[in-house]
Amino acid sequence: MKIPQSNLDELMKDPKAAALLKDQALLQRVLQSPDTKRLMETLSQKFGDQLQHTAQSAVHGDRQALSSLAKQVMGSQEGARLLQQLNQQTGEKK
Repeated sequence: MKIPQSNLDELMKDPKAAALLKDQALLQRVLQSPDTKRLMETLSQKFGDQLQHTAQSAVHGDRQALSSLAKQVMGSQEGARLLQQLNQQTGEKK
């Protein structure tokens, strides 16, 4: 799925997102990590159709749907744990 340029421009304004997108080796490690795979499995299992709708909405610039899904994920123990581990992989200390 190709990200529309306007959304990519917006994403590049975030220093952390921009740094991740520019570091291809780190991006590959994150995308291939077991935590990312587990997070995607969790999203698919718990949010199924909502995940597809949210992804399509985000591609078209609707950040509200993505924000809502992110809050639901972070509100679950498994989702919060996986996101914390992914943050650690990308160098973010929390």
